[in-house]
Amino acid sequence: MAYGAVGCLELTTERLLNSSNISIVQNSSPQILKHLYDEILSLKEALEEFNAWRSTINMKMVKTLEAEIIHVVYKFEDVIDLHLSNQFHSPQSDEETDHPPLMVHSLDVEEIKQDVDSFIETVKEMKTAYIHELCNPSPEDEDDVVPSRIDFDGNNESNMVGLSRLFMRIKDRLINSSRSERMIVSLYGMAGIGKTTLANKLFQDPFISNSYDTHVFVTVGPKYRVADILVDILTQMNHADDIMLMEGEKKLAELKRMVFESLICWRYLIVLDDVWDKELCCELVNLFPDEKNGSRVLLTTRLREVAQCANYLSTLRIPFLDKKESWDLLRHKVFDEMPCPHELEKPGKKIAENCEGLPLTIITVANILSKADKTMEYWNEVADDKQNSVYKDAYEQMSKVLYPSYDYLDQHLKACFLYLGVFPQNYSVHGYQLINLWSVEGFLNPKQMHYSDATVAFEKSTYAYLDELHSKNVIMYHKEKHGQHLHSSFWYLCNKEAAKIKFFYAFNCRADALPEEGIKYQRRLCIRNSILFVIEDVQDSMASAATVRSLLCTGDFQEYPVPLCLEHLRLLRVLEALSIRFYEFPMEVLKLVQLRYIALTYDGNLPTSISKLWNLQHLIVDRHLSIINRGGNLSYLPIEIWNMKELKHIQTMGSNLPHPCEGSLLPNLLKLRGVSPQSCTKYVLQKIPNMKELAIKIELAPDATEPLSCFDHISHLHQLEQLECYIMNPILKTEVVSPLAPLSDLPSSLTMLTLSGLGYPWEQMSKISSLPNLRHLKLKCYAFRGPKWEVHDNEFQRIEVLNIEDTDLVQWKFVTTNSCFRAIKWFSFEHCYKLKEIPLTFGTSLEFIDVADCNPMVVDCAMELKKEWDDKYGCHGRPLDLNDSSSLL
Repeated sequence: MAYGAVGCLELTTERLLNSSNISIVQNSSPQILKHLYDEILSLKEALEEFNAWRSTINMKMVKTLEAEIIHVVYKFEDVIDLHLSNQFHSPQSDEETDHPPLMVHSLDVEEIKQDVDSFIETVKEMKTAYIHELCNPSPEDEDDVVPSRIDFDGNNESNMVGLSRLFMRIKDRLINSSRSERMIVSLYGMAGIGKTTLANKLFQDPFISNSYDTHVFVTVGPKYRVADILVDILTQMNHADDIMLMEGEKKLAELKRMVFESLICWRYLIVLDDVWDKELCCELVNLFPDEKNGSRVLLTTRLREVAQCANYLSTLRIPFLDKKESWDLLRHKVFDEMPCPHELEKPGKKIAENCEGLPLTIITVANILSKADKTMEYWNEVADDKQNSVYKDAYEQMSKVLYPSYDYLDQHLKACFLYLGVFPQNYSVHGYQLINLWSVEGFLNPKQMHYSDATVAFEKSTYAYLDELHSKNVIMYHKEKHGQHLHSSFWYLCNKEAAKIKFFYAFNCRADALPEEGIKYQRRLCIRNSILFVIEDVQDSMASAATVRSLLCTGDFQEYPVPLCLEHLRLLRVLEALSIRFYEFPMEVLKLVQLRYIALTYDGNLPTSISKLWNLQHLIVDRHLSIINRGGNLSYLPIEIWNMKELKHIQTMGSNLPHPCEGSLLPNLLKLRGVSPQSCTKYVLQKIPNMKELAIKIELAPDATEPLSCFDHISHLHQLEQLECYIMNPILKTEVVSPLAPLSDLPSSLTMLTLSGLGYPWEQMSKISSLPNLRHLKLKCYAFRGPKWEVHDNEFQRIEVLNIEDTDLVQWKFVTTNSCFRAIKWFSFEHCYKLKEIPLTFGTSLEFIDVADCNPMVVDCAMELKKEWDDKYGCHGRPLDLNDSSSLL
């Protein structure tokens, strides 16, 4: 986590060096800041060395050193930010002026030179100590060694609940003699999902073991030595005596030779359990000979990249248990072979559901329940409250198994992972919101991202961190809510770790108000119940939180006004308050000159003095009341918005960018969302030359007949990657088609396109198909109309994701096969009630089909497609995933 703290300081220093609103005074040397910045980057590089050494380190000692680094960085950051606050705080009256001036602030860095010099010296010492500890790990006590896996006790058959079908599928691959080449079967998934349990069951199955000449089960773990793994393999193959004779530097090479020679000519089964390192996986697999005799390697891992690293890899993700399987497992563990009392079934099923499908949670909760009173009152109490001590005790017991998933994350991911804990339990947050918050917090480092294909660089660098966290199986995607969330066991871990290192502190109720010393050095406050702002104890607690940088109101929506208590939070950078409705704009916000991010719900016009927030990068204003404006009176942002040169993201529902003055420019603006076509004039778009995301919302007049002009000038946005266009009140009568905007004007740089309510004929899709870089296409609410869509030769060659929602389409067909949608990975249909036919031939990249509330004939087509696909590719470990949630069957 020290890496995230250093990243925050890096961002602050970088902005001091580069901001056009800051001028270094003449008697002050800018080299002080440059030297400081270089040392900060050097410290980050030292922390990154963790990634290369983590398999051999003393984790407890490394975390102790990182805690010291965090303390020193926080303390110095307070000095810097307080100095900036004192120099930048506007002496002007709080009253709004008609035209606030564009402010350039003078900064005297000589006043903090002594603090900078002291910090740099301390950093050099800490950096040396950190690198030394990585390269020369301190001895570990046995009590300090944390297990990364767990063997479930008790009835082995009950542990297989939910895994039986997968067991038979893998068993078939292990004993199938039709494939003589060596096969690697990989099981991956979240900690506690049952990977080791399943691998053990397969390894111990008599039919499987009798199919091999020799079989070996090796547990690797996140901390390992290659020599120890090889010795374990040879020992299980009865070569222990030969190992004793080895010594010296040639031991590792000799061990590798012995493993290879011991396996050659034999049909073997080797289980590599709990593998954490991609390079290690490839190294071990390459040691195992392929004699084309049906040998198999079974691999278990938490990490997708490890699961996919070897040749002939057949990867299987272990799923979470469903409600029935969860209850079966809980019942077996609590009552063994005895029947469950009838009165406990209903609360028992709810308790099982509260475990969210994770076998380790279910088993741990079951162990606690089996030792407690089995009364209906007690079980109802546990069932009705996910914050009950039973779950908390279970998560605490599980933490030893879960913690390695956090501890061994790459350095740049740790702060991003912990940040999800600021949101309430089981809360799903949109990916773009996380990305925005991570960015202003200083957690993202786009310099690390390198992509050979420039057309996907923006999308990949933006969402790479999310993808990496998914690949580590520490976060999940909620399909129905279209958001990212944590399993409750990881949510508990995040909150526990965050409190320990003062990463964030959460107010859930009045009792969470801390004494002054407890909250004094907190970095972030998350308010999960906005009504707490009116409680005196909480206000007193916040008054002592002078070092807080982020105030995150993440609870349920609060419709009634509450005070924000911002007067003591002078160093605030992030104000996330979309969950609070403001009836008047909170003018006290304008004093927070270091604010980088503001998100709130407010139906009025922004004050012209918003430009006082010259550090602001993200301006997000949602509306509580979304009313279609039929009167033609448009709302505009204040003209002073063009003075806010640091803005990267503007999202203002119902407000438009005003016509810019001569010389106006927003060079850093990358995202513009929620505006109408009036913000898409040629002159406005020319002043935003680097825009990459644009979302347009259109409100049609009842008598609209003229073609829309929203796309007329978009072709000039040569860097535009993502475009969304929504008609908020589409005309859906059969005989009427909404006025069209010509699709021929779309820029070739687009990688993602979302259209809704525009009513194009399907023949117009050919113009979209010609976009050379388009990968994600979403068509919603009659974006295209008509009964038939024919796709012709070589159309949509690069599309990877296709979503179609709410359409009158009846038939979708390919005029020719094998030349359309060759790169498609995922497509979905929702609310397509008339659709009867879809193509059955796609490229070889298809992974997932999602059908929700559609005609049963479409479901039949999808099932036929899955059957044909699985018959062709399933034996190679690439079954097609079909999710059918249609209610029309």
